[in-house]
Amino acid sequence: MKHLFKQGTDKEAPVLLLLHGTGGTERDLLPLAELVSPASSVLSVRGNVLENGMPRYFRRLAEGLFDIEDLLFRTKELNDFLDSAASEYGFDRNNLVAIGYSNGANIAGSLLFHYQGTLRGAILHHPMVPIRGVTLPDLADVPCFIGAGSNDPLCTPQETEDLDRLLQGAGASVTVHWEQHGHQLTSSEVTAAAAWYKETFTV
Repeated sequence: MKHLFKQGTDKEAPVLLLLHGTGGTERDLLPLAELVSPASSVLSVRGNVLENGMPRYFRRLAEGLFDIEDLLFRTKELNDFLDSAASEYGFDRNNLVAIGYSNGANIAGSLLFHYQGTLRGAILHHPMVPIRGVTLPDLADVPCFIGAGSNDPLCTPQETEDLDRLLQGAGASVTVHWEQHGHQLTSSEVTAAAAWYKETFTV
C-alpha cells in the first residue's frame, strides 16, 4: 500500500497509524501526529480504493452505505500490511495507535472489530459503526477516543452512541468528545484528542 513512514525519536512510544478521510492522502494527518505525540514514529497509509479519483480505504454503495464485502477484504489487506510494515521498519507490531478521520476512522474501527490485538488504542474522528451483527474480539486494555459532532449529517449522534456501546461491550474504555459542529475536524477536537492521548499513554 502507498504509505510513508517517519522514524520517531522515542522507540518506546506508540507508533501512530494515520488513516485519512475520503479524498485525502498519507500527508493529511501528519500535523495531528505532531500534536498528539511528536516523539512517536508515524506510519501513514493511503487508501487503496478510488472513488471518482479520491482515495478511500473501502468502497461504499452510497453515502453511509458500505460495501461490506469490500470492507472485509480491505480490512484484512490493511491488517496484513501492518504486519509487513512492522517487519520492514522494525517497530513493535503490538504498539500501534490509530488516528483516523471519517473513512479512515471507519477502517480503524473495522480493524478493532475484526482483529484482536491489531491496535493498542485508537483516536477515531467522526466514525460510523463499520459493520453490525458481528461478535467483537476482546477489547479490554484498548482505549478509544471518539470525536463526534452533534450536527454531523454523515456520522449521526446515534452512530456515535451505537459505536460507543459496541466498543464498551467488548471491554474497551471509550471517551466520547462532542463538538457542536458537523463533520469537519476542528482544532478543539484535535486538542481534546491530544490531551486524551497524553493522559492515556504517557502518564
